[in-house]
Amino acid sequence: MTARTFDLTKRVGTRVAAGAVLSLAGAFGFASLAPSAQADTKPANVAHVAAVSKADANGAKAGASAQDVIKLARTQVGTHENASGNSKFNNWYVSSSLGEQNAHRIGAESASVYKNQSWCDMFVSWLGQHTGTMGMGADAYTVSHAKWFKKTGRFGETPKPGAVVFFAWNGGGIKGVDHVGIVVKDNHDGTINTIEGNTGDAVKKKVRDTSTVAGYGYPEYR
Repeated sequence: MTARTFDLTKRVGTRVAAGAVLSLAGAFGFASLAPSAQADTKPANVAHVAAVSKADANGAKAGASAQDVIKLARTQVGTHENASGNSKFNNWYVSSSLGEQNAHRIGAESASVYKNQSWCDMFVSWLGQHTGTMGMGADAYTVSHAKWFKKTGRFGETPKPGAVVFFAWNGGGIKGVDHVGIVVKDNHDGTINTIEGNTGDAVKKKVRDTSTVAGYGYPEYR
C-alpha cells in the first residue's frame, strides 16, 4: 500500500452525504482518549466529538515521555503489512472502540471499513494509546489529525523528538498532508530521523528532508 491516506467515502458510499466529512479528534489522558478520523476529502466543516473510555487503553500507563514513544516505535521497525495491505495496526484499530465510533460517525456499518487501508496514522495512534501519551490524538486520517493539533495550539515548525511529523509530498500545507510519522532526531542539517508506518508496506526508520514537512504536532509529554 502507498503512504497516501485513504478515501473512506468509497467504502461507505451513500451513507455519507456528498462533501460531508466527520472528524473525531481528541487527546490521550489519564482518564480518557479521543479519536479522530474522516473521509479523504477537503471538508469545509469538521465535527468534533467527546472522549471515549479509558478502558480502550489496554493497560497503558497515564502519561509518557517522548523517549517512551520512540522506544516503543523502535520495537515495531520491520513490522510488515500482509499481502492484502492489512497490518497489526489496522487490526488494532478495527477491534478498538475508536474504530467502531469513527465508523459509525461516518455512516459505515462497522469498523471493518479500516481494514486493508493506509495505516501510517493508525500506527501513530497505536503508539500514543499503548504508551498512555496525553495529547497524541487517535486518528486514522492525517489531515484531520494535523488540523486537530493546529486547533489545540500544539502545531509548529520545530522537529522535536517525539513530535508527530506531517508530510505533504506535493506541498499545500495541512490540506496537502498525506503521510505521518514520529520524529526521532533533528539532524540540524535540513533533515530529520523518523520512524514511520506504512512506508514501503512496513514500519521503517527514515531520514527525511524537512522541505517535505507541513508541520509538527506536539503531544503533551511528561
